[in-house]
Amino acid sequence: MLSRSRPLFRHCSTQLRALSSASSSSTPWFVDQEPLPRPTVQSPLSKASTVPPVPKDAPQVLRDLQSQLAQSPHLDVSKLVVCRAVPPPSAEPLPERLPQGKRRRGGTIAGESTYDSLNGIWSWFVFAQVKEGTEGRGAVESVVRQVRKSLLTRIPPVTLPPKSRRQMGSGWAMVDGGNFAIHVLSKEAREKYFSDTLPQ
Repeated sequence: MLSRSRPLFRHCSTQLRALSSASSSSTPWFVDQEPLPRPTVQSPLSKASTVPPVPKDAPQVLRDLQSQLAQSPHLDVSKLVVCRAVPPPSAEPLPERLPQGKRRRGGTIAGESTYDSLNGIWSWFVFAQVKEGTEGRGAVESVVRQVRKSLLTRIPPVTLPPKSRRQMGSGWAMVDGGNFAIHVLSKEAREKYFSDTLPQ
């Protein structure tokens, strides 16, 4: 049985020698003479996302915050927006009525309010959207910690309310910076709550 298999191997090696001697070039037969053009495929991780510009009249604290948040691996930097607050829609004022009864209820004259200003409570908003699929794995909490640390380590530090112990399970958290508010949110929360005020 061994004697029969040896001539077969000799025959194969003879054919291989004949194939290798037939090609006169130094490149093997399976390599193309001219390289084929490769299609350009961009990985979603290597996409050069551009950060939207900050308005020229934005406070310096928001400019610094945006530049720090643009380095975060949790955020979609193309959705990192700093914008002026949208004025609340104008509505017909309530008829003025004095409080009535023993407990003095039902009055509509409450005095001055922060809602009487043109922009509402805050003058500026920062919207930071986390990458899709990371909102349930602590990305929102991580960005909120980064925002709080950035604002508290400034000189002078920005006064912030105490940290909430409540879990951020809705995919949306807000940090109140006094004159501005930072919204850290998922794509679903952005589409649900801010679809009419922010560009998609």
